[in-house]
Amino acid sequence: MTTVLTGGTVVVGLHPAEVVAADVVVDDDRIVAVGPRPASAAGARVIDCSGCLVIPGNVCAHTHAYSALARGMPYHLAPPRDFVETLRRVWWRLDRALDEASIRASARVAAMEALLSGTTTLVDHHASPRAIDGSLDLLADAFAELGLRSILAYETTDRDGLGHARAGLDENRRFLARVAATGPALVRGLVGAHASFTLSDETLEGCVDLARSSGRGLHVHVAEDAADGRDSEALHGVPVLERLERAGGLDPAPVLAHGVHLGRAEAALFRASDATLVHNPRSNMNNAVGRAPLGLLGARVALGTDGIGADMFEESRVGHLRHVEERASTDDGSGPPIDPADAGSTDAAWPLARLAAGTRLVGGAFDEPLLGRIVEGAPADLVVLDQPMPTPVTAETLAGHWIFGLSARAVRDVIVAGRPVVRERRLTTVDQDALAAEARREATELWTRLDEIGEHPFVPGEVLVG
Repeated sequence: MTTVLTGGTVVVGLHPAEVVAADVVVDDDRIVAVGPRPASAAGARVIDCSGCLVIPGNVCAHTHAYSALARGMPYHLAPPRDFVETLRRVWWRLDRALDEASIRASARVAAMEALLSGTTTLVDHHASPRAIDGSLDLLADAFAELGLRSILAYETTDRDGLGHARAGLDENRRFLARVAATGPALVRGLVGAHASFTLSDETLEGCVDLARSSGRGLHVHVAEDAADGRDSEALHGVPVLERLERAGGLDPAPVLAHGVHLGRAEAALFRASDATLVHNPRSNMNNAVGRAPLGLLGARVALGTDGIGADMFEESRVGHLRHVEERASTDDGSGPPIDPADAGSTDAAWPLARLAAGTRLVGGAFDEPLLGRIVEGAPADLVVLDQPMPTPVTAETLAGHWIFGLSARAVRDVIVAGRPVVRERRLTTVDQDALAAEARREATELWTRLDEIGEHPFVPGEVLVG
């Protein structure tokens, strides 16, 4: 069916910013016209966007949907003293408590919150060591039910033993084969791997081999905490990214999450590759792991949430402010290294460039180079923001509005691949109140199981058997 978004101010693209007053005509899953409504659109469904801003759908380039039921989760162990203890006492216990029902409920909540905040694509990194086989299907089907676009991977790791590592690799292999053979249309896959400090050489080699044979890159945490680098230097004699590069993990182009503790040499190695690094500012702050050396990393830096929801307005705002603070701190030597030749900008357009990098990542995975732009022939992933604008919105002012005015509260309508999935701030695909009620029931059962699970026994440098 043809749909016309009429009367709005249209953000053709985020970076470089381009803003026009136009109607947007959507037919099937494509944008077929941007400008005056053509005569051929007579009889179309009309969405009145007068006084509204029409933008490309946002992308969250790294997240963990399984954390969606963790909000308010009880905690009765000793407080973690560092990042690895946070993993052992919180997140690696949570993923062990997941079963098929809680995986599905988490995925539906993550998709609901993404769409209602104007995020049309999630790049997810999943882990459920006691429910590995078929877990990516549960995510894919839940996301498809709500109409969300996604790129999925299972977090292969040795932390639960070699048997679980092989099962994780098999889940990636099976899911990639399913996607290649039958779809679903809005889902793609990557090869998931946790992080260098929980990957044996054998397991890392298996992940790289699968990435090469499938033509799909790795999705892997890199240097999120200093412990990752210390482990790589001690056991392998090289920094984390160099270990990955020597193993062949930079081709096909991977998705690298965090990169907080990359030094100058590793940053240069990253810039010389085709990889995308996903910056997760709110997660980095919450885990107190440090500040990523953004001034060394160049243009292929996208934004993710690392599981703290999917609100990319909030993530980009925090990322911008954190980046400004980082640049200022280098004057007294307290901040991460910055190469003046690669320092980039601290103006408000910086986060728009990071969001655009996320859409390029997803566009590459879907073979849709126009994704993230509102132009003829592009996939129709669109968001309507209903928020009074107190000052003019132009290409020159868009970044200022984005950082200092716009928010997810303005999201009124969302279209993914031509399908309206949010109308007037409500999901069209499922009953969101029933979805939330089901999630609360599953969260209660999940938290009960969690209370019976102790601190994870994994110690960096060791491989568990089983």
